[in-house]
Amino acid sequence: MNAIAHRRLLLPVLGSLVAVAWLSLWIWERSPYGRYLHHGEASVIEICGVGLSGVLQASVYVAGWTLMTIAMMLPTTLPLLGSFQRLVAARRDRVQLLALVIGGYLLVWLAFGIVAHAFDLALHRGLDRNAWMLSNTWVFGAGPLLLAGAFQFTRLKYRCLDKCRTPVSFVVQHWHGGEPRAQALRLGIHHGAFCVGCCWALMLLMFAVGTGNLGWMLLLGGVMAIEKNAPWGRKFSAPLGVALLVWGSLIVLGHTVG
Repeated sequence: MNAIAHRRLLLPVLGSLVAVAWLSLWIWERSPYGRYLHHGEASVIEICGVGLSGVLQASVYVAGWTLMTIAMMLPTTLPLLGSFQRLVAARRDRVQLLALVIGGYLLVWLAFGIVAHAFDLALHRGLDRNAWMLSNTWVFGAGPLLLAGAFQFTRLKYRCLDKCRTPVSFVVQHWHGGEPRAQALRLGIHHGAFCVGCCWALMLLMFAVGTGNLGWMLLLGGVMAIEKNAPWGRKFSAPLGVALLVWGSLIVLGHTVG
């Protein structure tokens, strides 16, 4: 297959991969094992000591998180993947190199998901021992909203967002031709790190609404795609932050005033 034909296949192939991820999540969510896709329910099941074994449940979580990352985040990387594909189009190992970039990117998001899962599980264990938290679970809704809203105005947010919004310069900066496989993997890892740095607070909202909630996956995935790729995406970040802060504040006021 020549380079031109390969380049034309990128969007259909990635689109098919993303579609399969969404379809798999939809089927899984409606299956008897759908409770393991909803992080909150799965954590309660784990704390109570029922359900799948620890190793199997961890494997199920990794599979679910990976599918969610492919469905939500992989579409946001299309400009970078397209830029990298054009750069290596003449190479015979271009497919392998592109796969390594994607693999490195997903690996970083998987690492973030494992850390977030461990933190959320610790919170659930603390909740089980704290009477005030048991009667004020709204904190777990308001907290992530306020955190995500405040993070939208930080320097780290915009530094990482700017890296994500300039895929051509990012690829040129991280691709020098030597050790192509290692460089492709590192490029994916570096881009994944900046993507996590940009979007981690928004992704944490999935733990508040339920990691198996397909509607929220679609909404947040769209929001992050706009921020990273739309011409006006950078200007969208501040209004989004205001909206999240207002929403979180209304939840707090609704439970503390009157």
